[in-house]
Amino acid sequence: MRRKDIVVGGLGNPLMADEGIGLYVVREFMARSAHFGHADFIELGTSLMNVVHMIADRQKAILIDCACMAEPAGTIRRFSPDEVISTKSLAHFSLHEGDLLGALELSQRLGEHPREVVIFGIQPENMEMGDSLSPMLQERLKDYVEVVGQELDGGNDA
Repeated sequence: MRRKDIVVGGLGNPLMADEGIGLYVVREFMARSAHFGHADFIELGTSLMNVVHMIADRQKAILIDCACMAEPAGTIRRFSPDEVISTKSLAHFSLHEGDLLGALELSQRLGEHPREVVIFGIQPENMEMGDSLSPMLQERLKDYVEVVGQELDGGNDA
């Protein structure tokens, strides 16, 4: 199957509640993939090497992840990699504890970086062990799909 020019990747650990939000958003898109036939939707999970491989040679990559941004729980924000400052503190409960920016830098060094990378960060409410989203993020899931869908449709207002 031919890889599409645009990839939407969901990152996260679904066993740590809201830390898995990127996966939940991508699953919503997978259920609606007929409406977004110009993009591939991929659950990237916790392996940042998956990011390097899945964004290789794409025109655009949209990555969705939980992000501690000192915002109210449930807030979604759009970033370019240049706008992200990683202050990640490692809890040692997630294999996802690598550095997304490091994976993007590796992609650049390999000469496989997309022309455009967009990161959507969603402020978690609960990052403790648990296999479901917090009620707040669950309620806002359709809102997140709408915001990312606008990006897919060519807009960039989030």
